[in-house]
Amino acid sequence: MARWFAWDPRMTGAVDVACRRDAMALNATIHQFKVQLADADRHHYQTIEFKAARHPSESAARLVARVLAYCLEHVDGIAFSRGLSEPDDPAIAVRDLTGALLSWIEVGLPDAARLHKAAKAAPRVAVYTHRDPLPWLRALAGARIHRAEALALYALDRDLIAALEERLERRMAFDLAVSERHLYVSLGDAHFDGALRSLALTG
Repeated sequence: MARWFAWDPRMTGAVDVACRRDAMALNATIHQFKVQLADADRHHYQTIEFKAARHPSESAARLVARVLAYCLEHVDGIAFSRGLSEPDDPAIAVRDLTGALLSWIEVGLPDAARLHKAAKAAPRVAVYTHRDPLPWLRALAGARIHRAEALALYALDRDLIAALEERLERRMAFDLAVSERHLYVSLGDAHFDGALRSLALTG
């Protein structure tokens, strides 16, 4: 819902920011997912239903990666941020009942400064990338990152991302099984799989 303000020259900046945020929210496409999750690695078995807002500038591949990351990290207290319209927030966050940040979860190729900020803000930081990680890892090598050794970095299988991207719809239901860092997706009569590779910083 749009917000309206009485005009006040002292509030011009606030009004502009609020209007831009409302416009971004109104332009987002809402996708609804129902996932039968069987994660043997974490002993986590649950049917989860959630919505993901796709900003106009977000690629389908990134949305798929974000959805998979949400499933792979699923615990009580997990939630998507407002996404690309709130660039200072993590893509996905896990908070306790008091609102304290427990996990900061990124999707893509965040730079060293963002990872440094994340590691100082949350006890756990995880990154899921759907792109070629090698240039990114080289760029991070030797950079100043708080608790760099504790970062959990993962590369999603790009063929799996592409297969799901082609079948992305506004409403989707699929099964996701995880065993020994391998993902198995069943979507109707179609079946796909791909490895989840752990990555490490060097230098």
